Amino acid sequence: MPVLVASDLDRTLIYSAAALALTMPDARAPRLLCVEVHESRPLSFMTETSARLLTELGDAALFMPTTTRTRKQYLRINLPGPPPKYAICANGGHLLVDGVSDPDWHASVTARLADECAPLAEVQAHLAAFSDPLWLRKQRVAEDLFAYLVVERELLPEEWVKELAVWAENRGWTVSLQGRKIYAVPKPLTKSAAVREVVRRTGAQLTLAAGDSLLDADLLLAADRGWRPGHGELADEAWTAPRITALPERGVLAGERILREFLRGAHEG
Repeated sequence: MPVLVASDLDRTLIYSAAALALTMPDARAPRLLCVEVHESRPLSFMTETSARLLTELGDAALFMPTTTRTRKQYLRINLPGPPPKYAICANGGHLLVDGVSDPDWHASVTARLADECAPLAEVQAHLAAFSDPLWLRKQRVAEDLFAYLVVERELLPEEWVKELAVWAENRGWTVSLQGRKIYAVPKPLTKSAAVREVVRRTGAQLTLAAGDSLLDADLLLAADRGWRPGHGELADEAWTAPRITALPERGVLAGERILREFLRGAHEG
């Protein structure tokens, strides 16, 4: 039976230039591979060592990208190795099989959201009414499933995010601050639910996972073993749980360490 590796992408395996955390002397910095281009500009990177490890992982396990990105944002990433058979996008709203969204899965997700959460339009209206143009740069809707804001982080009042989280909690939504983005996501919209569906389809006997944000907590808890890097929301809150390893590495070198742990776990499994 296969080992399933379900991994977050941004700031877990791939990194923007601002998130690389290259704190070593320039002459000792790792060689980088660009894995995403957007509007003709390089956007995301991993080390060349990570690229080799990810290719090896494709032979040892069933690797499944598991991201909050929309399908369009995910599909512009060019990861090393063979194209993944499965991928999870929109925080579990879309389950891609050979690059195409499974319509039955998406229909089941949207039906559950309609039953259990306040509508997206209500959340959009609240965000529009209470955001301050001083720090708000963009307001977006992803796949008609959830909303997010792009903000100037240094101008964003910390209390505003806390108040939004309380408001959202009472309506069946959760709030996550990741870099310059504030996500408002329905509680039933989870990566873990989609991972369990892939486990059911593949018969995987061991699930390994990694992630850095609060939106990854349910993914890590659903796995048999999980890892989080030394940066991100989970690290900031010193979040941990049984079978979860908190790694000391930060930035792009954390991606290398996570892939080494995935390979070790897959071989042991």
